[in-house]
Amino acid sequence: MFHPRAYAAKTPDRPAFILADSGEIITFGKLESHINQGAHYFRHLGLQPKDHICILMENNSRFLEVVMAAQTAGLYYTTISSYLKPAEIEYILNDSGSRVLITSLAMRDGVTEIRSNCPKLEHILMINGVIPGCVPYETQIEGFPKTPIPLCNSGRDMLYSSGTTGRPKGVVSTAEEVPFGETLDSVKLLVALYNFNEDTVYLSTAPLYHAAPLRFCMWVLNAGGTVVVMKKFDPLGALSLIEKYRVTHSQWVPTMFIRMLKLPEDQRNSFDLSSHKLAIHAAAPCPVEVKEAMIQWWGPIIFEYYAGTEGNSFIAITSEEWMTHKGSVGRCFIGKAHILDDKENELPAGQSGTIFIEGGNTFEYHNDPAKTTESRSSNGWNTIGDMGYLDEEGYLYLTDRKANMIISGGVNIYPQEVENLLAMHPKIMDLAVFGLPNPDFGEEVKAVVELHDPEEAGPALEAELMAFCHERLAKYKCPKSIDFMNELPRTPTGKLVKRLLRDQYLKAGTGTV
Repeated sequence: MFHPRAYAAKTPDRPAFILADSGEIITFGKLESHINQGAHYFRHLGLQPKDHICILMENNSRFLEVVMAAQTAGLYYTTISSYLKPAEIEYILNDSGSRVLITSLAMRDGVTEIRSNCPKLEHILMINGVIPGCVPYETQIEGFPKTPIPLCNSGRDMLYSSGTTGRPKGVVSTAEEVPFGETLDSVKLLVALYNFNEDTVYLSTAPLYHAAPLRFCMWVLNAGGTVVVMKKFDPLGALSLIEKYRVTHSQWVPTMFIRMLKLPEDQRNSFDLSSHKLAIHAAAPCPVEVKEAMIQWWGPIIFEYYAGTEGNSFIAITSEEWMTHKGSVGRCFIGKAHILDDKENELPAGQSGTIFIEGGNTFEYHNDPAKTTESRSSNGWNTIGDMGYLDEEGYLYLTDRKANMIISGGVNIYPQEVENLLAMHPKIMDLAVFGLPNPDFGEEVKAVVELHDPEEAGPALEAELMAFCHERLAKYKCPKSIDFMNELPRTPTGKLVKRLLRDQYLKAGTGTV
């Protein structure tokens, strides 16, 4: 059985996961009891298989429990970034059709206005406290049985990516449903690839609402391993946790590598990391010199992969392979990669184009058939819009990420969403948002605007526009700086040539042109 239930029966007192900041331990026995009580409670609320719920929480001791209760009850579940503003949260709740929101007291400022703007939302359940209009989750599940509900097909996540309008879109897997306790062949492949088992101690360094941390933690728990969850990443803390809990596996984004490498060498080398067998990284391109330094420090245990929320493929590379293919993200483990031009001609090795996957996992975009159609080639291959090329051996190298997508600290930021907001400001006539290199975070958000009255350009208006963004968007999405331009570059047909604009900044080598 691929579920913590098997280990709750076998070793109920063994830690399933540990909250690094508090040291709180949730055993497999306790986890199984809470999962069952939560599943019973969801049924009590009238939720049936394929109904939808959303989860809006910081990393806490109930997060994974709630997700697994939803999965056990056959529900679709969406984990929402804890940094989103109320309007952004409302959009996801309404678009997904969620009937229930599970949140926490730490998120209270973001949920107070939600119910009136989400007509399909029937219940707001709160963890670690309660405010008016919400119900305390922990006390509500207490009276329900700790024994399993009748078995059904497992629920699955529906996580949000970007849509054609700049709004995020839910990614729906079209893979076959699986009965409780079973899993897809593609997941079995990855569990075997990473050798997740009862001896695994997995360090999760990132927010659990992200696709990779959420899914990897679930795989480890289902395979009987122990997950150590950091509430928030810090470089010294992460190293100390590897030593303290004898961590065997971990996952990172390149920004975390950079921060650890910036530690004084005597601090970096003061920890016993001998238990560490596999350090997995993804989410953003890793600078060659950074990865070289990490392999020199930790040895050839660095394992990179490239995948998307859509889960259509899985491309990976070991340290040994990377040393002879520097800059590559690896070869396909799931599906087969093809590089196509705009006319769907397959390109030879070394030529960059759009990455399409043949024979991988399939997906759709919720409520967006147009975007789903755009993701398919005429012969049925699919793409998440990234650009790259293959070498003669079939190793993939990325050249762009979803054309204009910005990746800052491993987090995807979609310029269209920021542009849609700034376009509403009465003083802006035209604008462009794009990413520029940042030494710590990979990229940062840059905005260039064209004003109705160019005479108003200056620091005061920049501050006004920055405040306008911060009031309406999560902080990580907001521009780090805003420049003014008399006329943005456009083609005769009116299309903004954003690449040309970005190249001007890159050529100047500064944040201004």
